[in-house]
Amino acid sequence: MLAVRRSLLLSSLAIPALIAAQNVAAQEATSSKADDDIIDYVIVTGSQVSLPPEYAGGQVARGGRVGLFGNLDVMDTPFNSTNFTAEFMRNLQARSVADVVQSDPGVRVARGFGNFQELYVVRGFPVYSDDMGYNGLYGLLPRQYVAAEFLERVEVFRGANSFLNGAAPNGSGVGGSFNLVPKRAPDADLNRMTLGYENDGQAYAAADFGRRFGGDDSFGLRANAVRRDGEMSIEDQERQLTMFSLGVDYRGEKARFSADFGWQDHNIDAPRPSVTPSLTAIPRAPDSSKNYAQDWTFSSEKDFFGVARGEYDISDNIDVWAAVGIRDSEEHNALANPTFSPTAAAPDRITTYLFENYREDLVLTGDTGIRFEFDTGPVGHRVSVSGSYFDLDSKNAYVMALPADRIVTDLRNPVQAARPDGTFFGGVLSDPRTTTETTTKSIAAADTLAFADERVLVTLGARYQIIEQHTFNYNTGAENCVTPRPGATPVCGYDENVVTPIGAVVFKIADQFSLYANYAEGLLQGTQVPTTVSTPSGVVTPVNGGQTLDPFVSTQYEIGAKYDGGSIGATLSMFRVNMPTAILAGDVVRDDGEQLNRGIEFSAYGQAAESLRLLGGVTYLDAEYRKTEFGRNEGNTVIGVPEIQANVGLELDVARGLSVDGRVVYTSSQEANLTNTLSIPSWTRLDLGARYELQLGETRTLTFRARLDNVTDKNYWASVGGSAGSNYLVLGSPRTFVLSASLDF
Repeated sequence: MLAVRRSLLLSSLAIPALIAAQNVAAQEATSSKADDDIIDYVIVTGSQVSLPPEYAGGQVARGGRVGLFGNLDVMDTPFNSTNFTAEFMRNLQARSVADVVQSDPGVRVARGFGNFQELYVVRGFPVYSDDMGYNGLYGLLPRQYVAAEFLERVEVFRGANSFLNGAAPNGSGVGGSFNLVPKRAPDADLNRMTLGYENDGQAYAAADFGRRFGGDDSFGLRANAVRRDGEMSIEDQERQLTMFSLGVDYRGEKARFSADFGWQDHNIDAPRPSVTPSLTAIPRAPDSSKNYAQDWTFSSEKDFFGVARGEYDISDNIDVWAAVGIRDSEEHNALANPTFSPTAAAPDRITTYLFENYREDLVLTGDTGIRFEFDTGPVGHRVSVSGSYFDLDSKNAYVMALPADRIVTDLRNPVQAARPDGTFFGGVLSDPRTTTETTTKSIAAADTLAFADERVLVTLGARYQIIEQHTFNYNTGAENCVTPRPGATPVCGYDENVVTPIGAVVFKIADQFSLYANYAEGLLQGTQVPTTVSTPSGVVTPVNGGQTLDPFVSTQYEIGAKYDGGSIGATLSMFRVNMPTAILAGDVVRDDGEQLNRGIEFSAYGQAAESLRLLGGVTYLDAEYRKTEFGRNEGNTVIGVPEIQANVGLELDVARGLSVDGRVVYTSSQEANLTNTLSIPSWTRLDLGARYELQLGETRTLTFRARLDNVTDKNYWASVGGSAGSNYLVLGSPRTFVLSASLDF
């Protein structure tokens, strides 16, 4: 099951998860080196546990997880992906996943609706943080914020992926997906202590230890602990973060296993909220360091989660795998998200009111599969079969103040008000009832056929998926049922099944170039029909109000080209995604609408010269509404989707032990309403960093890192919306200075 030379690594979509015998050093990967200086690397085909090695420059990896196919080399994958490494995250001094993916030209960071959930926009479609994978399984990570210290890799996959991963349980992921990889014990002993500081008073301490032991160092143990505490760069906004993780792994000749456990306690006091614009105006972005939150607001989240995954090679041509994961979490938030409500006398007036909620989630999930190879004459086959299961029990309760108790304040000169009493309740905060049960089950099968001495690879497959969802009354616990039409049988819950196919091809025209194409489908839970819909002639009450529509199936067509020069890699892709939307047709809401996103993506990475590393690219997006209600917004640009996203990141070694880096992030203007009469302006942000490594004897290294984000202290609205159809505004972060010192011993 092993192959050795990269020039022979033409397998299939189901081939190669790279395990490095050694990393490709940047100077050995440059095209100027002689052929006999290039280091070959050994791979384990399709591994679900072992990781691909780093690419030249160390910022990204040579491959990453591609659903049921396991870890694949980028050049052998008929999709577009980027896989960020732990070294890159550490040098970036990343605090969360958002800090990492801000370096990806195909991703922009937004926020969840009405809360402080990190949310990511890929190809113009949202990916919710609770729809990210953790070691290949959905729903295990903290819902709102994931500390970067948990992670060995952040793998960004672009494109529809319901066949590869199954339907995302919370209804996002049409444009892509994320898989976060837990830390692993390295080959050499690791002892690392870090102290840091962030203006205006946030202290940071971390410990990271790793060991390998046993015969051939087959067993590994990795432990991490972090504490952040104090005021952040936004005035009066304080964060307390405590996390701990423990990972064990085994790597044998035929068997590989990993088990990872994490605990995170994350609290933000007076978190600066999103702002909903008025119907006619968007406020000018205020000072980015100012905080217009009410001082009694907070966001609190506690999570325990774990995942175990193993694989076994039955023979050279057959391997099996299985994984299981669990998450137990609770959230408590007191929010006061403002709406911009200007008057002639108060042009920066905002109004808000109390909304407090409590939530408990219990998630159980797993997958299993088998993969085998065989030949039929000159055609090679690699067949993968997988089954998956996901179950969520979510308990919720809330209390809110009525509009009559609204708070009136000012965006630029906020006024603190006493916390109002809640007057409208859903359940009991201290004892919430189950309000949502979601279960997804699926089975998938695919065959990758290899032709022409494995230079043409064709993959065909399909996944059969069942989505079940039941909702219950906050106060009584009774199941919610609706009657779609008068006299019809009440519908309680949601139980639908869908088949999502895939077709893909890779053509390796040379050792350094490959072309690819794919057809894939995305699968979303059906939308719940509202009880009232506003129309040009007034408010309409749909006869199927409260009903959940059938699952929405999006379609994607993509073609692309990839280059791997050993030291520099690049990908160019073009795509078209059609996603159904719900619209009113007569007196019934149907899935007859459509959102069409088309785009071109280019990214480049690697070691441009012996002392220079690069990471960046550009994305062009054309996202428009089609088949709209009454044709009112036909052809208009989708809310919150910029036309151009561009990143340029460079890192330069200027002297022994000293490196500097810079990153420029550009995002073009974004529409802020359906009619395209409101928009936020484009923005450009400059970030700078430096690090210095000081060798203290043979076994100790002291590394200083300094970073200044938003160097020009630009005031800007960073994003519009995130949750479908919403147009709330999120203010960009102010100039932020971060300093840390790490001792490896």
